[in-house]
Amino acid sequence: MMTKIPAYLYRGGTSKGPLILASELPGDRVTLDRVLLTAMGSPHRRQVDGIGGAETLTSKIAVVSKSARQAIDVDYLFVQVNPESDIVDYSSNCGNMLSAVGPFALEMGIVQAQDPETRISIFNINTNSKIDVLIQTPGGEVTYEGDVAIDGVPGTAAPVKQNFAGTVGSKTGKLLPTGKPTELIDGIEVTCIDVAVPMVIVPAAGVGKTGYESKAELDLDAGLIARLQKIRVEAGHRMGLGDCSKLVIPKPVLVAPPRAGGSIASRDFVPFNCHATYSVTGSMALSTACIFPGTVAHRLAKLSGTGRQVIAIEHPGGAIEVESYGRQIGATFSLEEATLLRTCRKLFEGRICIPARIWDGHNKARDAAQLAFAA
Repeated sequence: MMTKIPAYLYRGGTSKGPLILASELPGDRVTLDRVLLTAMGSPHRRQVDGIGGAETLTSKIAVVSKSARQAIDVDYLFVQVNPESDIVDYSSNCGNMLSAVGPFALEMGIVQAQDPETRISIFNINTNSKIDVLIQTPGGEVTYEGDVAIDGVPGTAAPVKQNFAGTVGSKTGKLLPTGKPTELIDGIEVTCIDVAVPMVIVPAAGVGKTGYESKAELDLDAGLIARLQKIRVEAGHRMGLGDCSKLVIPKPVLVAPPRAGGSIASRDFVPFNCHATYSVTGSMALSTACIFPGTVAHRLAKLSGTGRQVIAIEHPGGAIEVESYGRQIGATFSLEEATLLRTCRKLFEGRICIPARIWDGHNKARDAAQLAFAA
């Protein structure tokens, strides 16, 4: 007795996970949590009894539905399933998985493809923010083939252009949730910022690091992980997010001066280990901090004059580039553009089989918004 849920496995940017229509999932949060944990095989380090990829970057889910919001095409709910715990986290967005949402929506008939490109407005329910994406659709058909390469992914694929300018204050409603560009936490001067994701920016030197360490080196440093946890939990309180000890936000990142021709070097934590490359949402927050005077990142970044900037963030797998443009009007900073290129690839389409004792297939959700606010 199995409940079969239609699902499509995608690589989105440097992440991987299934994309599922909201209408194929249970409409209450308790059952939804059980279904998603079972689908991914959590809690288990290797997720051997599910389709999860045994680490945070490959244990992600995107839930999608047609949007009823004005001037929005698609609603997208991101779900982070932790491999080694029964925590199902709905608190943040994922820009890497977002790169697969547009193509999936086109394939599902939620949006009608144009020729040669299709612009799609996606509302991320987790952060109440809008992201515009541009998909390659020659002849009115989705294509995954192209010549764009991104660090952390072999080969090339079609570009997916994303603009996150509409994500300022994603969870807090403010660019600087504490009202200050820097402050002291645990004896270290840090920056708390919220663009696409709440983030606490920590100078690597402040925790005894260079900022150029490998993921393996950082993952083995239990003392560092514990200290970053302490810093981010305190930052969460100061940013008005409450107790974030079991959430992935605020995102802690280490920063240092660039050393490979980029704008800044950084290590992104998710949050209990180091990202193999860099999260898209994290790159939006950090790139904005680089162009905002007075922040920890601005002091360390190497910028090319003023005006529009291409912020190249050096990470363990190479670099990620964000084109950023902000304007200071009096005391107000306005983020006008925050764009980058990602790629995605559809890996397989089929059905995830869930034991009927977990869910019998009844009481399905109406849309992603219902799931987001289910009790």
